[in-house]
Amino acid sequence: MSVINSVERVGQVLDLYTAEQPEWGVTQVAAQLGISKSSAHALLNTLGNMGLLHRTPEGRYGLGWRFVALSKVLLEGTPITRTARPVMERLVHEYGETVHLAALECGRVIYLEKLQGNRAVRVEMTGVGAELWPHASALGKVLLSHLPESEVRASLAWRGLPQIMPGTITDIEELLPLLAQVRAQGHAYDIEEYAPELCCVAAPIFNHAGVVVAALSFSVPAYRFYESKASYRAGIQEAAFEISERLGHAAPRPEGTWTPH
Repeated sequence: MSVINSVERVGQVLDLYTAEQPEWGVTQVAAQLGISKSSAHALLNTLGNMGLLHRTPEGRYGLGWRFVALSKVLLEGTPITRTARPVMERLVHEYGETVHLAALECGRVIYLEKLQGNRAVRVEMTGVGAELWPHASALGKVLLSHLPESEVRASLAWRGLPQIMPGTITDIEELLPLLAQVRAQGHAYDIEEYAPELCCVAAPIFNHAGVVVAALSFSVPAYRFYESKASYRAGIQEAAFEISERLGHAAPRPEGTWTPH
């Protein structure tokens, strides 16, 4: 097996791990990847020796603690999180709501940072490292909207568009025009599409090259969101633009936004 094929196989193994199934046996991995049990055992054992997996007393394999160390290096060494955090802290202080920072990776929305507000309901499904379905979330819609249509189609065809709530869009032909609108207006909403009685608004964060590298959002109880929807939208757009400026984005400030503090 070539080096490239070996790396691809490692990626396939790691992609198996979810919150719903955090442990896998040799036989299961062999069946999922279409390889022999001996090959699966050798692969899992090698990843275990590297600290990427650990073997349980029952002979199954879960993710290894090395990922914790690597994630700490990634998050602390990423300019997006360092740059965004003081702006997020100010948002939480001013609005009292929960603020999230996220990026898109292999068709999944990954939380990079979460700050809980003092007025906020506790959002249990989110947290650093947690994943969201992009088609059903404000963060995901923003991030998808800045990809070429071919990439959006490929990503969603691979992972699908499951119905999470009654209002979740599950048809890509319905989603694509919405993504075009999101890109044009600079923000996206999730109106109880991911969780009951929870609404979100998100805006894109650009780097120095004008590429969207992350998105910022408010998560707000529905009754409060409906009362102050425009205020939340303006606040998150302004904050996302300030973070973009700090990352070197030099585009003109959108009309009607404020000057950073």
